[in-house]
Amino acid sequence: MSRSLPQPTGAPAGVDYGDRVKIALMDSGIGLLAAAAAVRRLRPDADLVLSSDPDGMPWGPRTPDDVTERALAVARAAVAHEPDALIIACNTASVHALATLRAELEPTVPIIGTVPAIKPAAAAGGPVAIWATPATTGSSYQRRLIQDFAGGADVTEVPCPGLADGVQHADDAGIDRAIAAAAARTPGDVRSVVLGCTHYELVADRISAALSAPVVLYGSARAVAAQTLRRLGVDRFPAEPGAVRPGRLTVLLSGRESALSEQALSYAEGRLLQTVAPVR
Repeated sequence: MSRSLPQPTGAPAGVDYGDRVKIALMDSGIGLLAAAAAVRRLRPDADLVLSSDPDGMPWGPRTPDDVTERALAVARAAVAHEPDALIIACNTASVHALATLRAELEPTVPIIGTVPAIKPAAAAGGPVAIWATPATTGSSYQRRLIQDFAGGADVTEVPCPGLADGVQHADDAGIDRAIAAAAARTPGDVRSVVLGCTHYELVADRISAALSAPVVLYGSARAVAAQTLRRLGVDRFPAEPGAVRPGRLTVLLSGRESALSEQALSYAEGRLLQTVAPVR
């Protein structure tokens, strides 16, 4: 593992830590960029391993057993790089494969899953909408989350066919069509929208702009990043540019070392991560 001792709070200018934390993230596609960028903002010196599965995506239409098999392969590829923790930056994989991944990899590698931010959205008051993939919308998993965490709030489940695919392929026209259709299905009195797919956080500004009334969007990326650092017992710091050498980046595409894709670099989160040359 790459970590020895927790680093002190703050980032004094010129500091270049020798013992570094390494965090891996996994997803079927580029939805992991949001959580990876959140880790980079909270802990700029962290080395990152991004492991995705372009050969097997999308995972949503697959059976639970298929999702678990694909997720295990992606996780094993990431763990081969000896991270200190692994984030499952994917709602579908968190639903179907979290228990299996923890059984195989913990306690050696802590596993942090992703859950839609229903609880804070409901706590803010007012009606809530949950934007999610068609496979997740209406599922027993999402209904259970609503029952457990919505606290009696008025919740509308909004399916978003085509949105994750549009984001994955950086298809602007497809993204706009999917967002417009989902916005039309969202009640006008909604005050909070939960982004129930990690891909959606990459186009949060476009979602906000499409909604008829002012709403607050609730993603999971920052909370997952913060929880990961807590699990590792390391501090976080939003360093000034140049204060700390940015962490190294390793990109795995179905186990193959690569660079960030053109589609990933079309998003601000991808460009944030591409601050140093990829590890080879």
